[in-house]
Amino acid sequence: MNEELSAFFDVPVGTMMLAIAFPAILLPTPNRLITNRWITIQQWLIQLIMKQLLSIHNAKGLSWSLMLITLTLFIGLTNLLGLLPYSFAPTTQLTVNLSMAIPLWTGTVVLGFRYKTKVSLAHLLPQGTPTFLIPMIIIIETISLLIRPVTLAVRLTANITAGHLLIHLTGTATLTLLSIHSMTITVTFVTVILLTILELAVALIQAYVFALLISLYLHESA
Repeated sequence: MNEELSAFFDVPVGTMMLAIAFPAILLPTPNRLITNRWITIQQWLIQLIMKQLLSIHNAKGLSWSLMLITLTLFIGLTNLLGLLPYSFAPTTQLTVNLSMAIPLWTGTVVLGFRYKTKVSLAHLLPQGTPTFLIPMIIIIETISLLIRPVTLAVRLTANITAGHLLIHLTGTATLTLLSIHSMTITVTFVTVILLTILELAVALIQAYVFALLISLYLHESA
């Protein structure tokens, strides 16, 4: 059991690169005037996601639409990839999530100090703060700003890893109880099915939350 759990986190670099490139295969580029149903559903979902992510932005903020939709689709498809048998989700690795969160967060901070310098500095000191609390509030707000990419990466990693581990452990228990009692295996098997459905929802929701938070950070900065 311990060896199986350690193998869950120890993934070769080549396997990780293939898993990261996998989502591009599922999103073909339409090259015909009349598209099929898969392309139509794909375009409808993209428009729906973009409407939600860009509802708070002005005309200038629409320039981020391609980056946001690409980020959402990439994270969502890689999350779902981990639910396939004998597959691997790159988003279970904290290093992969940090490699996405840190550059995006750095870009929002740089844009904020370039285009909205006074507003960005004002976020470090809320209006109406008592004088004797000013140094402490500035330190707290600065720390909360610096840990944003860490919270983005840890949130995504924890949610995806926890769900996959729970399904793995429940599935292992189902195989162990196979020769003990038929009623017990029925309950555990139904539990695995329900957990899989829940993990499908979590995989899509976490991709949307990650992109939505980046969109909110861009709204504050640009």
